[in-house]
Amino acid sequence: MAETGSGGRCGIRIEGLRKRYGSGETAVEALKGVDMDVAPGEVVGLVGPSGSGKSTLLKCLGAVIEPTAGRMTLGGEAIYEDGWRIDDLRALRRDRIGFVFQSPYLISFLDVVDNVALLPMLAGVANGEARRRAMDLLDALDVGHRARAMPSQLSGGEQQRVAIARSLVNHPPVILADEPTAPLDSERALAVVRILNDMAQRFDTAVIVVTHDEKIIPTFRRIYHIRDGRTIEQAGEARPINPVPA
Repeated sequence: MAETGSGGRCGIRIEGLRKRYGSGETAVEALKGVDMDVAPGEVVGLVGPSGSGKSTLLKCLGAVIEPTAGRMTLGGEAIYEDGWRIDDLRALRRDRIGFVFQSPYLISFLDVVDNVALLPMLAGVANGEARRRAMDLLDALDVGHRARAMPSQLSGGEQQRVAIARSLVNHPPVILADEPTAPLDSERALAVVRILNDMAQRFDTAVIVVTHDEKIIPTFRRIYHIRDGRTIEQAGEARPINPVPA
C-alpha cells in the first residue's frame, strides 16, 4: 500500500533519518533522527545555521549520500529503509528528484529548449517528445519565446526559470531547491518563490526549499528548523506573494 504524506496524499516522507560520519570515538552524528513530511503541491522551507545538518539532510534526500538509518518514502514508495531499496540511484536522481540550485548550471553550448529536454532524452524519451515537454514547461514559465536562445543571452531571472523547467521536466514527485534565491534581489527572489508555488500545485510536486534568505521565509506555510541534527516543524506566516517580474 502506498504511504501517504500530509493531507492523505503521497509525497516525500522521512522518518528517524540518521547519518553518522566515521566510527568509534571519532564518529560524528550529523543527523540524529530527522522526521519530515511534505505533500504533493506543497512548498516548505528548511532553515538552520551552518553546521546544523542541513547540507547532509539535503544530500540524503537527493540520494547523493547514504543515510546510516531511518526510512525515506518518495511518491508512495520506500526508497530507503536502513539501506537503499532502489538499485539504480542515478536513475532515481534523474527521473524522480528535481534539483534547483543557487546557480542555474545551464549547459553553455546548448540552447534553452535542449537544456531542458536533455534529462528526458537521457531517460530514453524520444527527442521530439522530450522537446515538446520542454516547450510546454518553458511556455508555462513565460520563457518559451527564449527557447532558441543560449544561456549567456538570458537574464538571471530567465536562467532560473529555465532551471525550474529542467527540474520539472521528468515530472518528479519532489523538487529540492538549494538556496534558489540567494543571488537575486527581493523582487526576483519573491518571483522565484511564487513560481515554485505555482508549479508545485500545477504538477502536484512536493518542494523543499533550503534557504537562509529572510526575504522569502515569511512566504512559507510550514517551516522545518534543523538544529544539531534534529528538525522542529513550525507553522509559517504564509504571507501572500504579489506578482512581480522575474
